[in-house]
Amino acid sequence: MRVLFWGTPAFALPSFRALVGEGHEVVGVVTQPDRPSGRGQRLRASPVKGAALEEGVPVLTPDKPRGPAFLDALGVLAPEISVVVAYGHILAPEVLDSPTRGSVNLHASLLPELRGAAPIAWALIRGYRTTGVTLIRMTPGMDEGPILLQREVPIEDDDTAGSLASRLAEVGAEALIEALAMIELGGIETVEQDSARATYAPKLERESARVDWGREARDIANHIRGSDPAPGAWTTFRSEPVKLYSPRIASEGRGGLADAAFAGAGAPGTVLSAGATLTVRAGRGALDIGLVQPAGRRRMEAGEWVRGSGPQAGDTFE
Repeated sequence: MRVLFWGTPAFALPSFRALVGEGHEVVGVVTQPDRPSGRGQRLRASPVKGAALEEGVPVLTPDKPRGPAFLDALGVLAPEISVVVAYGHILAPEVLDSPTRGSVNLHASLLPELRGAAPIAWALIRGYRTTGVTLIRMTPGMDEGPILLQREVPIEDDDTAGSLASRLAEVGAEALIEALAMIELGGIETVEQDSARATYAPKLERESARVDWGREARDIANHIRGSDPAPGAWTTFRSEPVKLYSPRIASEGRGGLADAAFAGAGAPGTVLSAGATLTVRAGRGALDIGLVQPAGRRRMEAGEWVRGSGPQAGDTFE
């Protein structure tokens, strides 16, 4: 099948590579333009653009995928179907309808739950035990199209948004190949989404990633895992931001300030112990923080920070 592939981040790479590996004719790739990145703010190509160039596939990088000139470019490529995986723009109806077999999208949730830009992060933040991937036929509404195929994936206790995305990307690639095979054979049926069950997963902004120490320890741990690697859950120490990673629910029976957390002593955000990990009081219970990233520094073991200029027992995160 002649496929036009739309995608930008690393999440889309397994799907792109699966299409090439299964012998589909990828006639072109549409991806986001090169963006400044890193301390030097050098322009960097998207992961999908890099993979496409390695395969010799033509690449389009419009600022906005619309307009007569862009539609003419799609017409020259003459795709049978568009496959969209984390591209980054909502597509206009005339773009969706341009291929002869229409357009399909791989979304990283079990739709209609978690429609929107950040379904993986919010599945973790909201404490889901399972999530998955969904292939839909695309319509103008955001993630509202009829369902072609779904695959469920369990969420592990130590998953981060990064680790869960890696698994979902692989499962999604397999589901995509299966769905395209059924489309070619004309044997796939669609199921309309129940919009009454829809939930939403907006883009996770930096401010919304700030830790609220007044919440329950498990909720804070989910928030930290869902924000890892980006934008990174953060708090402040001595008026400077610090990102937090690798949380664990602290257990009782260790004596001293750590047990005081379970007795309700100390304000939320108080450092109860500072050693190899940081144990911090929450609104209910306490958290062990294994990794941190102080402002302007690399990610490091919490104990390394403690031995340097980091917090000590009795200090408070804000």
